[in-house]
Amino acid sequence: MSTETTETIVLVGHGMVGQRFLEALAERGVTDRARIVVLAEEPRAAYDRVQLTSYFSGRTPEDLCMVEDGFIDRHGIELHLDDPAETIDRTAKTVTARSGRTYAYDTLVLATGSYPFVPPVPGKDATGCFVYRTIEDLLAIEEYAKNSTTGAVVGGGLLGLEAAGALKGLGLDTHIVEFAPRLMPVQVDEGGGAALLRTIEGMGLTVHTGVGTQEVLTANGAVTGMALSDGSTVDTDLVVFSAGVRPRDQLARDCGLAVGERGGITVDEQCRTVTDPDVFAIGECALAADGRVYGLVAPGYEQAETAADTITGERRSFTGADLSTKLKLLGVDVASFGDAHGTAEGCLDVVYSDSRSGIYKKLVIGRDGELLGGILVGDAEAYGTLRPLTGSVPPVAPEQLVLPAGAGGPVQIGPSALPDEAVICSCHNVSKGTIRAAVTEHSCTTVPEVKKCTKAGTGCGSCVKVLGQLVTAELEASGVVVDKGLCGCFAQTRQELYEIVRTLRITSYQTLLDNHGREAARGGDGCEVCKPTVGSIIASLAPTIGADGYVLAGEQAALQDTNDHFLANMQKNGSYSIVPRIPGGEITPEKLIVIGEVARDFGLYTKITGGQRIDMFGARVDQLPMIWARLVDAGFESGHAYGKALRTVKSCVGQTWCRYGVQDSVRMAIDLELRYRGLRSPHKLKSAVSGCQRECAEAQSKDFGVIATANGWNLYVGGNGGATPRHADLLAQDLSDAELIRLIDRFLMFYIRTADRLERTSTWLERIDGGLDHVRGVVVHDSLGICDELEALMADHVANYRDEWAETINDPERLARFVSFVNAPEAPDPTVRFVPERDQIKPEPAELPLLQIRTLEGSAAR
Repeated sequence: MSTETTETIVLVGHGMVGQRFLEALAERGVTDRARIVVLAEEPRAAYDRVQLTSYFSGRTPEDLCMVEDGFIDRHGIELHLDDPAETIDRTAKTVTARSGRTYAYDTLVLATGSYPFVPPVPGKDATGCFVYRTIEDLLAIEEYAKNSTTGAVVGGGLLGLEAAGALKGLGLDTHIVEFAPRLMPVQVDEGGGAALLRTIEGMGLTVHTGVGTQEVLTANGAVTGMALSDGSTVDTDLVVFSAGVRPRDQLARDCGLAVGERGGITVDEQCRTVTDPDVFAIGECALAADGRVYGLVAPGYEQAETAADTITGERRSFTGADLSTKLKLLGVDVASFGDAHGTAEGCLDVVYSDSRSGIYKKLVIGRDGELLGGILVGDAEAYGTLRPLTGSVPPVAPEQLVLPAGAGGPVQIGPSALPDEAVICSCHNVSKGTIRAAVTEHSCTTVPEVKKCTKAGTGCGSCVKVLGQLVTAELEASGVVVDKGLCGCFAQTRQELYEIVRTLRITSYQTLLDNHGREAARGGDGCEVCKPTVGSIIASLAPTIGADGYVLAGEQAALQDTNDHFLANMQKNGSYSIVPRIPGGEITPEKLIVIGEVARDFGLYTKITGGQRIDMFGARVDQLPMIWARLVDAGFESGHAYGKALRTVKSCVGQTWCRYGVQDSVRMAIDLELRYRGLRSPHKLKSAVSGCQRECAEAQSKDFGVIATANGWNLYVGGNGGATPRHADLLAQDLSDAELIRLIDRFLMFYIRTADRLERTSTWLERIDGGLDHVRGVVVHDSLGICDELEALMADHVANYRDEWAETINDPERLARFVSFVNAPEAPDPTVRFVPERDQIKPEPAELPLLQIRTLEGSAAR
């Protein structure tokens, strides 16, 4: 911020909408010329309240934070946490905080949000009663649940079902009490509510609809049950009230700002309060000009943008917002859009319902055939294209959009059918036309580039699939040939090459290239892209197709990446690292001694990794077999740190040692690592097993992660802790040991079968058609009928696993490749001197970690 400021903007509230307002000010350069003061009630900066429940699946409060590192300091924003505004003096134009500090303002923006409504029933303030609104609320629920067995949620709306999922995840028998005759009465109709009810009851939750809470029963001041309006009672130790929210407008009332009859600070189309042009209100505390209080984040973001534009002198209006929602509640897809309840005169319904599978789809069609809205329960795959079509006539008959395959549908509508004004990303109000312009006018050629340019896909993420389709379609429409082939040698994708190798049992790269490569590439040597890719495919299918599984056997050796050439990771100084497998991090004192002796004798730098292994750095190529021989003799094997294969299955100590553990995470981690060791895949694989919901092994940042519950194991897939972190998604829950292993077998083999080269599971899961729902259908429900085959492929791998280090040291021919220089096979080479890599490692000079520098007699070192 510049030293001279012309105005002061005070923001009261730092939730999701408040943070978006700050970002909008920064984008418009306001933070460079104005003083920005933020008064926040909570003790932490803005976090993703939409994803609040994911805390119980292992995400930390830090993971939920929405403030980019350095954002506050970079823009000179004065953020005061845990110090809410208490009074506003509009005459003096000041705000006084709880701390007693007073701030003068030129512009005041109220983003105070909403508060949970708690029905005025007896016992509502008893110990064991909670609301579900903030991270602090969740922390309190989590702590109290440790000594509880049953929980009840008052309210069956969006947040009520989220709360019920949290209680179930904490191991409690869970009840849901909803006064309306169905769950989610605002979003779904009777048919959708019935489908949702069947699915949720099938998960073991007890649902009470059409009844209200009359009293919270207590004993010694603590919750013991609930009395319902139908005369029944529910025994429960813990109650969560999630019966709706109300605008937080008391601060505005106290300073004389106009509020609506049912609450909400009254604002005009520019989000200015109708009482005072220097005061704005945005988000859930605001009563918009159309007479509505919006309880969704997308309208709040649009209000934040409107207020920021108005402050900078730009003309912008907020006249209403799309109330469409797509959520996953208790693992069930639920979406509604447009006139979902069919209130328009003369409209018709097109309905498909399958009570067995819990799927319900309804489209509301107007008199002239236009799509007015819809409800999707259990299968919301079409949401991304149906919602933008709202208000227009679909290009196909409506029933074709909801019927299943084999019954006249489903028909996939391509992005070309959407009008330019169709809103693709409702979170940031990004239209198809804006996305097209990002490609044609701003030269964006990938989805990440379009995301950065337009913000589309950076909110809830439900539009990412359609976003990818639009980018590809626009590139193709612009005359850009989108070659989907693996490389210049093969016109096929990796997935297609996998199927060719598997079906035709091809064991040779050259055979594959000569028979299936592009015409110009046949008879050639291939390239650096396809050679390791095909090498990986052949290695992963080796037992099934009859190939030698040893990656350095025959032709296979020439296909491998640098690290695989020597079964070790090359470091930047030309030396190599050795990483033995230590399943589950469990190791005996004797094995620790061997590692220490090897590191000492060969002068290796040692480091304990975050994956519960011990890395040893600084070995020469010619030393590798000698090191492996000692490690193999002690019972170690390759940890495959060099390969696109399973690296490690991390674990906590589980129930054996930890007082919170509910399952033996160490045993499971060892079983999984030994089962999948050596499995070659499109990219490296990492895993973890946590013994309880506290998630100490960080399983949700792994390609496949396992979290223990009181009833078994929850399986998460598609996580990644790398440069673009992604939390894993829940694939299945409360699994037995056998069920867990069977689903992981299927998941890994399906990924290996369908992923692109060098594609992590996280990227694959977002790219593959149908995303997580499709993967769940294939892996859990065998929707493609291939699970027996996937399991057989994994069984072949497990039965034929051989340690590559042991295979090497026992074969003189294979040992011959491990020399420092092909023209100087004797080691150590007397013309090579070695330079220390780390000053703190000081073994004897002849044994230092090394940098190879070839010295020619009579000349300087080069």
